Amino acid sequence: MKTLKLIAAGIILLVTSTTTQAQVSVNVNIGTPPAWGPVGYSNVDFYYIPDIEAYYDIRLAQFIYFGNGRWIHSRYLPVRYRDYDLYRGYKVVLNDYHGRTPYVYYKTHKAKYYRGYKGKPQKSIGVYRNDYGHDNRRDFDRGNDRGNNYNKHNSGNNNHDRGNGNGNGKGKH
Repeated sequence: MKTLKLIAAGIILLVTSTTTQAQVSVNVNIGTPPAWGPVGYSNVDFYYIPDIEAYYDIRLAQFIYFGNGRWIHSRYLPVRYRDYDLYRGYKVVLNDYHGRTPYVYYKTHKAKYYRGYKGKPQKSIGVYRNDYGHDNRRDFDRGNDRGNNYNKHNSGNNNHDRGNGNGNGKGKH
């Protein structure tokens, strides 16, 4: 009788630990795509962004780009691309790669997906609002150029300067 109880307790412990372990591994491997990511891709790890020749790691929420002779992982794009519009730029979904270093295929990606490359039309996951509060989601769906107006208004050095780093919101005069 004692032997039967011990066997039953062992089976219950084994089943419980296996279920808990499976739940943990499922949650660890899922990343949340950014709002500017394309709709319709749930099981991908990386995007390649041809216009800036960079990758985006969905799991780690980091950009990967080449600089100073090495591949850099960063939550932010380099300064030279601070005005790049991720919502309007084309993203190549790398659904055939699940490793940690997509840049081992950089030469292939760069040749196949050159700067200015546009594949099938894409819709962003999230809503994009310009600096004036305009919801440009409809403009993206129709492919209008109206959604890019904020870059035209805020490029250069004017009284609406957003990136001079002085923290007071005023541009240099």
